[in-house]
Amino acid sequence: MRITAVTCVKNEGPFLLEWIAFNRLLGVTDFLFYSNDCTDGTDALLDALQDRGTVRHLPNPARGRNYQMEALKHAATQPVVREADWVWIADVDEFLNIHVGDHTFAALIAACGTPQAISVTFQFFANDGIESFVDRPVISQFSRSHNPDIWCADTAIEVKTLVRKDFPLKYFGAHRPFAKPHIMAARQIAWTDGSGRAVPDAFLAATNPRRIRRFPAGGARDHATLNHYALRSLDSYLVKNDRGDVNRENRLFDDTYWRDRNDPAWEDTSILRYLPGLQDMLSRFKADPEIKALHDRCCAQHIAKRNDLLAQPAYQSMRAQLQSAPAMPRAELALMQRLGLST
Repeated sequence: MRITAVTCVKNEGPFLLEWIAFNRLLGVTDFLFYSNDCTDGTDALLDALQDRGTVRHLPNPARGRNYQMEALKHAATQPVVREADWVWIADVDEFLNIHVGDHTFAALIAACGTPQAISVTFQFFANDGIESFVDRPVISQFSRSHNPDIWCADTAIEVKTLVRKDFPLKYFGAHRPFAKPHIMAARQIAWTDGSGRAVPDAFLAATNPRRIRRFPAGGARDHATLNHYALRSLDSYLVKNDRGDVNRENRLFDDTYWRDRNDPAWEDTSILRYLPGLQDMLSRFKADPEIKALHDRCCAQHIAKRNDLLAQPAYQSMRAQLQSAPAMPRAELALMQRLGLST
């Protein structure tokens, strides 16, 4: 079975090897990376990995501001996508945690009944007071998250989607594919959530603009969860704020973005089942002297950028503000109190 992972990156160098190694453990056979405006060595590391046949690396083709959507449009024309049995579109801070069988894509697909699409629900993992960037697997550092079924006063949470080659595709979206209109209208798609249940009708048909990339999270993660490490360490968050969003130009990551994702109410360590295999694969990557040197350079550039930012009064103030910001969004706290749930 051929599975292609597609992603867009900008200055994600320290995190590339972990994401590639992790997805290999899941059964990904091919990788298509798009990069733009990198200053930390991300592009050089990807080029070296491409030279070794590990990934396919292309410059982002975007001419406008919507980098991810323009890249996904281009990806749909690429042989590595067109010839795949399944396509997985996700970001480098997103890790699919599969709970069934041997914890691979194949096990998830079988558990869901081999549909044409599987949409897996996000779980946002908190910073949990970790301030310094260290070159260790992200999945081993962050284990606390919000209530899995409630995020920011909403019981509907975003998803990412695994897409089968016979999906009646009109175009790929960052969170879910969109089918040809007459097929969507007729609801003629086998499409499940991460528990193997049919996705809600309004989500499948994209009839509700506020729900086109999310649906109720309750009961949707029996077979898989999408762990989203959007914050990572405080150091990395400051660098992310300076970098901006790979998906679109001039988007800022501020106190609101931080606080919305920094609720540490729950602990979930289930993804650590992958850690031994991940560490072994990372060791194999770094046994290549050039790959190790390029990875180390990305980490050094990440720390240097942090140092440059913290020399600026504005970033000193931002760091202090984030350190003192309450962990739970006010709206989520109010909703949990109304529902009689503990925090």
